[in-house]
Amino acid sequence: MSDTREAAGKRAPARRRWRMPWLQLVACLVILAGTCVFLYPHIASWFSQRDQSRVVELSREWMQQPPNNDATHRAQQLERARRYNKALASGAVYAANAHVATSKGRSTDTSLDYWTLLNLDGSGYLGRVRYGSLGIDLPIYHGTSDATLQHGVGHLEGTSLPVGGAGERAVLTAHRGLPTATLFNELNRAAVGDTFTVSVLDEALSYRVIETRVIRPDQTEAILPDPGRDLVTLVTCTPLGINSHRILVTGERIVPPPLDEVAAAQAAPDLPGFPWWAVVLGGVVVFVVGDVWRCGYRLPAPPS
Repeated sequence: MSDTREAAGKRAPARRRWRMPWLQLVACLVILAGTCVFLYPHIASWFSQRDQSRVVELSREWMQQPPNNDATHRAQQLERARRYNKALASGAVYAANAHVATSKGRSTDTSLDYWTLLNLDGSGYLGRVRYGSLGIDLPIYHGTSDATLQHGVGHLEGTSLPVGGAGERAVLTAHRGLPTATLFNELNRAAVGDTFTVSVLDEALSYRVIETRVIRPDQTEAILPDPGRDLVTLVTCTPLGINSHRILVTGERIVPPPLDEVAAAQAAPDLPGFPWWAVVLGGVVVFVVGDVWRCGYRLPAPPS
């Protein structure tokens, strides 16, 4: 009987109530904010590449619409571009302290308007450049305006259109070090012997890198056609984020092109790839929420 009274007299311990751990919450929010700042360039670049790949994909769909799906029509557009190149006294010069080359080319055929050539959808889209080993797969646009270079590769007006041909050199340029896009960030890793592909309409032309060069901002560098050679030069600034020097990567056309390169250039883009930044960000969010929740139960109960 006494044991029963003793057990009945005992009270069950009060259930610990959850309380907001304000200090821990602030610390976790700082961790989350720091993670977001760290991941921002990766997130922005991922979405930028997704948009650029979407442009390339839309152009492939556009090619299936009339009249672009007609082989004769495409051949006529390419022929107009080649006529433009033949009439072009082409060349480009990198003036001292300039970040974008200056065109010295002028066409003697005034019936061919540069801005309409190969511009089938009216958006300025010209083609696609793919440099697989560097993770570059980007749309090419007419011109090198600031607006163009913010979201893709610009073709320097006054240099050859990138449709191939002996004695011609196309110059393609893009930014490096933008916080919101990758673009030519990896071009400093280009090496002699690498290959890249330029696609225009239904043609894919492959080029093997024959020269990489870094020049100082006070140097003047001419980028001129080489008689008998079919060249494309990729241009950007370096070092990353400082942009005090310039990188020139020149490739010479491979004939016949490697079949795997052509197949990849004509397929849908496989970039930007899996968003690993989302896994990291999600993990940090789960940790922050779990830590705040756990700490809320560890606080001492308020006095009765």
